[in-house]
Amino acid sequence: MLRIRDTRHSSTASLLSDAIQIAEYYGFVPMENLRRSENMQKKPPTAAEIDELLNFARKDERSLTAVARKAVMTARELGEATFAWRIAQSAGALPSITLELHVFGHGSAMAEALLIVVGNAIVQNAGIQQRTLYLNNLGSSESSGRYVRDVQQYLRKHIESISPTLRPRAAVDPLGTLVQLIDRGHPAIARAPQATEYLTEDERRRFWEFLEYLEVFGLPYELSGHVLGSRDVWSHALYEIATTDPETQARLPLAFGGRYDPVISRFARRPEGAAMIGINVEVRGGTRPKKASRPSPGIFFAHLGREARRRALGVIESLRGAEIPVHQSLTYERLGEQMAAARKLAVPYILIMGHKEAVENAILVREVATNSQESVPLEDLTNYLKRRRMGIKQALGATL
Repeated sequence: MLRIRDTRHSSTASLLSDAIQIAEYYGFVPMENLRRSENMQKKPPTAAEIDELLNFARKDERSLTAVARKAVMTARELGEATFAWRIAQSAGALPSITLELHVFGHGSAMAEALLIVVGNAIVQNAGIQQRTLYLNNLGSSESSGRYVRDVQQYLRKHIESISPTLRPRAAVDPLGTLVQLIDRGHPAIARAPQATEYLTEDERRRFWEFLEYLEVFGLPYELSGHVLGSRDVWSHALYEIATTDPETQARLPLAFGGRYDPVISRFARRPEGAAMIGINVEVRGGTRPKKASRPSPGIFFAHLGREARRRALGVIESLRGAEIPVHQSLTYERLGEQMAAARKLAVPYILIMGHKEAVENAILVREVATNSQESVPLEDLTNYLKRRRMGIKQALGATL
């Protein structure tokens, strides 16, 4: 949990205001603003009906069923990703709330990487300089099924060392039991099976792709088998951002998330993608964030090719740091889709990074009206855009 005294903020409301501003820079919108689909053939099951089918290893997992149901009822084009944020009450003993960021309708590892980059930016902006990103991977339902069976056998061997109140759960919910043992610092957890050892070759390749995004961005991480959740809820990557409590030297989780395809697929009645990260914040002072007006960006960032896509997160974060607003399309892979989005937004400028530009640390700046373009070194990009006042649509009469 982000404790207000450890941040540069005086209240929860102040921290949330800044956090939401960062999220909205990347295109996240309030979840209550999502438009409901009017063309649904059949309503999805209720959250209560799905809850009865799931084992929840963590308290904060239960809220995902209501979110997933709302997501499948949202109007969006096939293959279109939706970015949304919401503030939820937390289930911990201390009063806290959680800022959740969700990406719906996208199945690639870019969704998880983007959520981590945004979550890390929020925690860093709050003033937490010493933090660690921990990663784990449950793989698909088949891989996690093998993992859970071995966890169950492992718990049977150590059943006598487990608290009598927790032993009944070990037979029906092995992962939930293991999460409890990790939270309690049980000595047996050190030798417990590791989820990443059960991944298939395809799942390992997907995980490596995910790790490449983080490495190219320059975000260090540690693999940790202790980042866990229910296999009924999560698949593939799980992640946690944590710091060290200066008083107890214990690990202090600040944010947690992962891909929850199994939950949203139950509501959609077909394979569907969803990922999230939740930043847990202590309640102190006011909690209602201020609504800040965001200027309409005059720039659209487009990428082409694998190398450019891996570099994209770093470019956009540098633009955010320079306070240059930009539209992005990181969840699109085809350049044609991105150009169509740029035309729809009617931006006067487009930044294009292809494979050649990514290798040469450069980017093309195209003026839409004249179709002229110039190659600009990445290290000079923010100054170049500011000098030419390209950041905001001129129709607004705003300047950088």
